[in-house]
Amino acid sequence: MVNGSRLPLPTLPVVACAVLAMGLTSCGSAERSENAEEQQDLNQESEAEAAPVPEWSLAIHGGAGSARRDTTDAEDYYQALRDVLALGGEQLAAGEASLRVVEEVVAALEDDPRFNAGRGSVFTSIGTHELDAAIMDGRTLACGAVAGVKNVRNPVRLARRVMEDTPHVLLSGQGADNFAVNAGVRRNVQAYFTTEPQLERYREIRSRRRSTSSEGDGAPNPEGDYTGNAGPERDQGDASHLGTVGAVAMDRYGNLAAATSTGGTMYKQIGRVGDVPLIGAGTYANNETAAISCTGRGEEFIRHTVAYDVSALIEYAGLSVEDAARKVIGETLKPGDGGIIAVGKDGSIAMEFNTNAMFRGAANSLGRFDVGIWEDVRSGRP
Repeated sequence: MVNGSRLPLPTLPVVACAVLAMGLTSCGSAERSENAEEQQDLNQESEAEAAPVPEWSLAIHGGAGSARRDTTDAEDYYQALRDVLALGGEQLAAGEASLRVVEEVVAALEDDPRFNAGRGSVFTSIGTHELDAAIMDGRTLACGAVAGVKNVRNPVRLARRVMEDTPHVLLSGQGADNFAVNAGVRRNVQAYFTTEPQLERYREIRSRRRSTSSEGDGAPNPEGDYTGNAGPERDQGDASHLGTVGAVAMDRYGNLAAATSTGGTMYKQIGRVGDVPLIGAGTYANNETAAISCTGRGEEFIRHTVAYDVSALIEYAGLSVEDAARKVIGETLKPGDGGIIAVGKDGSIAMEFNTNAMFRGAANSLGRFDVGIWEDVRSGRP
């Protein structure tokens, strides 16, 4: 006390107090922000954990390329896709193995003359049919393929026999046809694979080639005038100009499988082999990543090992099956090259394409049942 008066308490400068107050407020705001972010992350994790996981999943395709929306046979194709999707879905729901299901689905598509696989396949430059197919088991990485077969009704069935009954992966040409005889696989004469729409297309192309060729012999482009799956829109009429077929599936046991089949490219050079029977290019399956089936310009899918690239992006880059497929279709391949269907190890489904159309379908145990040709899809059973 001074002269009987109490001394004032020491005080902080006003500026210091203000700074301290601001610091405390800032710290409080930062803490609240961090708490909010942590809560948001927890909410997202909870939502992810709560999202139902399908017990089985299936995706199919019937080719990617150009198809005009005014085509008169689109409804027939929608129904064909529904029928095959229902067939595979019923088998998976009943507990059938994914390997068996993709074989049966692709065989059904091979038997459908609308598609460029099995019956309804395109022609080589000399008017014959040469067919390719592959199948792969994601559980064991076992795989089998055939290329350039001429008399096998369902090449996908022969591909499975190659996988299970030989030490090889790929058989081609006459050797593959001979193996089909020994394996007891159903065979047909070449005329069985011919359909009137494809024959008309072949004749038109042959006539055009001969009229424009300096030698007059209609020498073929090694890659064909059409891929059978993709091509200039001016060359595309109704939807029958598309066609390579494929299926990918995850069964109730968590096993993945993929299968693909094709007649190749219209007016192709004899002996041409595309991506379909080349494991890692047009077909691939691995339980650790995904099952993939491709359709499009085969040479591009070979150059970029597209099917395996999708798997590698999942395994090494940590991408989802949807993001991996989208990256390959959107960045690796050029517009118009084709499309991909894939099923991930969690049952997620990807169907990506950079053409104006891809015949496709997807179903799972949660009730999904979609078919599509262009960008839009039709959901639910009719």
